[in-house]
Amino acid sequence: MIDFSSENVMLVGALLLFVAVVAGKVAYRFGAPALLLFLGVGMLFGLDFISYRSVEMTQFIGMIALCIILFTGGMDTKFSQVRPIIAPGAVLATAGVALTALILAAFVWGVAPLVGIEMPFVLALLLASTMASTDSASVFSILRSKKTGLRQNLRPLLELESGSNDPVAYMMTILLIGLASPGAGGMGIGSGLLFFVIQMAVGALSGYLIGRLGVWTINRIALNNHSLYSVLLLAFIFFSFSFTDLIRGNGYLAVYISGLVVGNHKLVQKRTLTVFFDGFTWLVQIVMFLTLGLFVNSDELLHRDVLLLSALVGLFLIFVARPAAVFLSLAPFRRFSTKARLYISWVGLRGAVPILFATYPLMAEVDHAGLLFNVAFLCTILSLVVQGTTVSGMANLLGLSYPEREAAFRVDMHEEMTSGLTEVAVNAAMLATGTTLREIALPENTLVMMICRDGDYFVPQGKTELCVGDKLLVISDRDEELAATYKGMGVDDVMKLQ
Repeated sequence: MIDFSSENVMLVGALLLFVAVVAGKVAYRFGAPALLLFLGVGMLFGLDFISYRSVEMTQFIGMIALCIILFTGGMDTKFSQVRPIIAPGAVLATAGVALTALILAAFVWGVAPLVGIEMPFVLALLLASTMASTDSASVFSILRSKKTGLRQNLRPLLELESGSNDPVAYMMTILLIGLASPGAGGMGIGSGLLFFVIQMAVGALSGYLIGRLGVWTINRIALNNHSLYSVLLLAFIFFSFSFTDLIRGNGYLAVYISGLVVGNHKLVQKRTLTVFFDGFTWLVQIVMFLTLGLFVNSDELLHRDVLLLSALVGLFLIFVARPAAVFLSLAPFRRFSTKARLYISWVGLRGAVPILFATYPLMAEVDHAGLLFNVAFLCTILSLVVQGTTVSGMANLLGLSYPEREAAFRVDMHEEMTSGLTEVAVNAAMLATGTTLREIALPENTLVMMICRDGDYFVPQGKTELCVGDKLLVISDRDEELAATYKGMGVDDVMKLQ
């Protein structure tokens, strides 16, 4: 058994990361969530190889990772996509979480004695609260790796919900720990609700203001070394969380809203920042899941009562509590079909967040805290196995998916440029007036910069012969005229790149 020390931590860390990345490749090939394999690698190394049981370090790593994941998720979310579904997304992220917790808590309270465990309702509600939110890391990584489009605006809805519902589950967990732990200084229900409202309001306002400050600073600081922009934005992420927490706001909500603000404004070196944080987010996800896998005591997971309670709670959460909460929350919104509601219910994945939140009762030394942590851990594994492996399959089964076309061109333009970049595929109607580029009627101040044909890229000339299926990179100062031209040619699939 290896103990962590300054001499071997880099060796062990490198080995863990290497094995995790290889496991992620295997997971992708077989359609399993990569995050589940990362968790498994941590558990495997924690059996007889690495000794690690630090609750404080686990919470710290989880906090750092969750800040990065939430910020990146917000930064990648386009407000134009979120705007049509912001109301149902907000209801799912608030009322949906509370309903899930209450329904699940009633079940836990009733079924725990049947497996030989006496659990007060407050503890049952505490357990349910740790598992009430969907996990942003799991949802973001699975939805974006499958390259599958979802109808009825389901993808932005699911990403908005998973990115913004963690603060509600966090607040419920903290408030219930205060009620369940006499040494923590219990808080009344009325004062608890007031504290919740203040935390959410302060978190939202702080996140917005810090996000705007970050955009203003990055666009005006004019750094000579462009790599430092990533470091600067990283500083704003941690400042957003820590400063908001300092003024008694919800830091996780602040981080997510800061990401939304930054991602939906013009930003210097935005392409560089996006690439950096995409890779960095994967790194922190791997580290977080490995750490949680190392932290868990596998022997405690195999107790009969723990396994039985976890199986019952996990299955009830997947098939009853989550669907009931979704259907009740979305009842006022008629735009979603029954199939869409079923799919939203199904993609209620649990991941690192429930496990991370379940460490808080351990820190507060709440009664049965070890049991709560083990049940949350096993329910997460069950959710990733049952739901995580069927995200695409369920969308196909319900007829909600469509193939998502990936852009053939990746272009980064200066933020001050107003010209629009689009990518279109040549169809037969475009070639009706001629097969050369000069015979394609395009508006003035419009230029075909490059052509992609069967994976080969080349700069065209007026005499270049076009073929059906060629992908054109078009730059124009006449966006409206170009859109009308595309429509006249029967081109419906236009990708806006800038």
